[in-house]
Amino acid sequence: MSCSLRHETPLFPSRPAKFPKPRPEPPISLNSTTEPSFSSINPPHNPCQCQTSLFQCERWLVAISSSSSNSSCMASLPLPPNANLQTQLSFSKPTQTLSPNFHENHKSFQLSYKSHCHQISSLCKQGQIQEAVDLFTKMELENLQVQPEIYGELLQGCVYARDLSTGQQIHARIIKNGEFLAGNEYIETKLVIFYSKCDAYSVASRMFRMVSSKNVFSWAAIIGMNCRMGFCEEALLGLLEMLDSGYVPDNFVVPNALKACGALQWIGVGKGIHGYAIKMGYGTCVFVSSSLVDMYGKCGAMEDARMVFDGIPEKNVVTWNSLMVGYVLNGENEEAIKLFYNLRMDSVKPTQVTISSYLSASANIGAPDEGKQGHSIAVVEGLVLTAILGSSIINFYSKVGLIEDAELVFSQMAEKDAVTWNLIISGYVQVGKIDKALGMCRRMRSEKLRFDSVTLASLMSASADTSNLKLGKEGHCYCIRNNLDSDVVVASSIVDMYAKCKRIDCARGVFDSVTKADLVLWNTMLAAYAELGQSGETLKLFYKMQLESVPPSVISWNSIILGFLKNGQIDEAKDMFLQMQSLGIQPNLVTWTTLISGLAENGFGFEAIFAFQKMQEAGIRPNSLTIVSVLSSCIDMAMLQYGKAIHGYVTRHVLCGSVPLATSLVDMYAKCGNIDKAKRLFDMIEEKAVPIYNAMISGYALHGQAVEALALYKRLEEEGKKPDSITFTNALYACSHSGLVNEGLELFADMVSKHHLKPSMVHYGCMVNLLSRCGNLDEAFRLINSMPFEPDAHIFGSLLAACREHNNTDLTKYLSEKLLELEPDNSGNYVALSNAYAAVGQWDEVENVRHLMKTKGLMKVPGCSWIQIGEESHVFLAGDQSHPKIEEINLTLALLGSQILCT
Repeated sequence: MSCSLRHETPLFPSRPAKFPKPRPEPPISLNSTTEPSFSSINPPHNPCQCQTSLFQCERWLVAISSSSSNSSCMASLPLPPNANLQTQLSFSKPTQTLSPNFHENHKSFQLSYKSHCHQISSLCKQGQIQEAVDLFTKMELENLQVQPEIYGELLQGCVYARDLSTGQQIHARIIKNGEFLAGNEYIETKLVIFYSKCDAYSVASRMFRMVSSKNVFSWAAIIGMNCRMGFCEEALLGLLEMLDSGYVPDNFVVPNALKACGALQWIGVGKGIHGYAIKMGYGTCVFVSSSLVDMYGKCGAMEDARMVFDGIPEKNVVTWNSLMVGYVLNGENEEAIKLFYNLRMDSVKPTQVTISSYLSASANIGAPDEGKQGHSIAVVEGLVLTAILGSSIINFYSKVGLIEDAELVFSQMAEKDAVTWNLIISGYVQVGKIDKALGMCRRMRSEKLRFDSVTLASLMSASADTSNLKLGKEGHCYCIRNNLDSDVVVASSIVDMYAKCKRIDCARGVFDSVTKADLVLWNTMLAAYAELGQSGETLKLFYKMQLESVPPSVISWNSIILGFLKNGQIDEAKDMFLQMQSLGIQPNLVTWTTLISGLAENGFGFEAIFAFQKMQEAGIRPNSLTIVSVLSSCIDMAMLQYGKAIHGYVTRHVLCGSVPLATSLVDMYAKCGNIDKAKRLFDMIEEKAVPIYNAMISGYALHGQAVEALALYKRLEEEGKKPDSITFTNALYACSHSGLVNEGLELFADMVSKHHLKPSMVHYGCMVNLLSRCGNLDEAFRLINSMPFEPDAHIFGSLLAACREHNNTDLTKYLSEKLLELEPDNSGNYVALSNAYAAVGQWDEVENVRHLMKTKGLMKVPGCSWIQIGEESHVFLAGDQSHPKIEEINLTLALLGSQILCT
């Protein structure tokens, strides 16, 4: 069966679809005398109409499926007899004998007319509509009677060129020539097709209602227009009215109906149309089959899409693209990449849509090598770097962090539209190059391009990431001046910006100013409250959105859970987690990761590990962030056996490529006491980033191996990597615990002079601790006084502890006053002060400190230790005798003590 190929729509939804040149319309027959009604041509105003339309579609499709028809795949009907030149040319019957030259003149007239017709048709097909109109004018000047098919060719030429203005002039000429042309059924159909293809909705709808006799081509035009302009329900209702009027949808109408089903995600109706297509014999048509694959993909039924795809005997590139786009839309990126390889094995030449889909899949799973191969294939195949393809490549490189490659592609593009500019700006924001993003915004304005909602969203994101409230306010003012503040996308980004700049009041003000907030805006405001730990406000807003008939999504529930966890309300968070499941909302990856991370941060390490196990039982595959969170539980609880099990899971699922994950594994082994395993794992990592070095240096410092820590720091420098502030914190900590004063001072000096890093409070604290431990109390005190900011209690406390060891009573008194001034309710400060007085024998002062603690109601927090046996943690406080097996423990300790004495 022969049929034309469906034109593809680009993958990226932010780019307006560029409509293809339409297929040449076949000759039209106006034999039918039936005139069906088309009452529902206007966009729906009733919000309940969506449900009514769906019910009507399903009812009609049941009736269609039970009917029988012997119609052919494609209507191909001849022109009406009245369009024939010989029958249309009317000559008065002569009253006298014709001259011998009459027949020769008549024959010459016919040849001239046919020649002009052929030329006009050829010019229209070549897109030279103005030349065709000039020739048409010449025909009129030569007094040649212009017939309907000439006007039809001109209108078709305007369709090719999407030339609405010229088509309207031709329409005016038709009306001027009277009812003979204006009322011609062929001309009426051509006008409906012309206005529909030019997306002149109101005119096309009015023309369609006025035509004397509708046919399959006028129905196809009006259904296609409704579908193209987003009136998908109207398109499907038009299909049903067409069938009710006795017209058989051909293999150009059915794909439009399937496209409408995909846009509405009405899979039930789509399956009904699928059954109708098979019944009518369209099942083997690649045009219809590709549309079926596309419909099932957009409805999330990828198994059905694959089944249709596998059943197509002869696939074209559009068919492959439809399935690939479906995989990407449904998050099955690995399957999309496999499909691309199969396409190459079948020697199918990829199109721009093919490469764009493949690049999107590669970006979504963070596969830079695969994406680079796709770019190379595009170059080898000679695909032109259009705005669509260029934007896809820029989007890929930006998402995988290769912003320099994205810059190079951007510079090579001859034509850049707003989407292209927005992508490069967004890419800069994602990698933290805010200055370059702002510079690109200025270049965009110099190119006379206006900022749209996407541009403003990127600028607001840049302001939020850098907490630059001034820039955010400037962007907000621009939105107000250009009437963009009512756009829900822009409003959501403004709310997020104010929230991340700690101006939750301004965020709420912007939220309340939006007259009709969508689900995304509600979720943004919920997340803003949740991130600040304002669980009460989060819960109130959660209930309010439901009162305003906005059903919460899984993202809304995630924010509620996060808000409780941020506020330390563990039981409430777990209750919400169970409640969402009872309502049929299944937790997604973000839900589980939020719960695990929150439990770990609040000290519920074992519950976090248990939740991780339940997550896998639910069939949710964790990502690197989830595993990093559960590893932090192993670190806090010193549960090496669980850490090893998680390491095994990571190895089996090939997840070691993530820098945060590799860093967490090294950190886990080091902090759980196995420094040798941490070193072996560190050596196995081929591409070592600075965070991995930091974890290993920290591990050496914890185990008192300062020499190894400093050697690793030197190796980092030798490999050309730039140490960050965390590197110096860990190295200084190693020097402090090992008493390496000179090395520590050298590191501190290099940090400032060589690497141009500004020391933080933590760095000064390490240096004070280092000097204090070595007895350089005066140097430590001078360093405190030279700090560019006020010292905190931790710094004073470390110097006070050193004073106790070196019996410096004068400094002890000064430091004690500072400590009690900074933290008057911290019992640890009183204990440290009491110990310092006790070390120098000032027992009266010791008694005064203890009396002050008693007066304030402060108690010393007892030290504790614990041991993990199976799933149970056994905690022991100093002097605690409450354990149920305390007698057995004491006997065992006594036995061990006697054995030690004997040896």
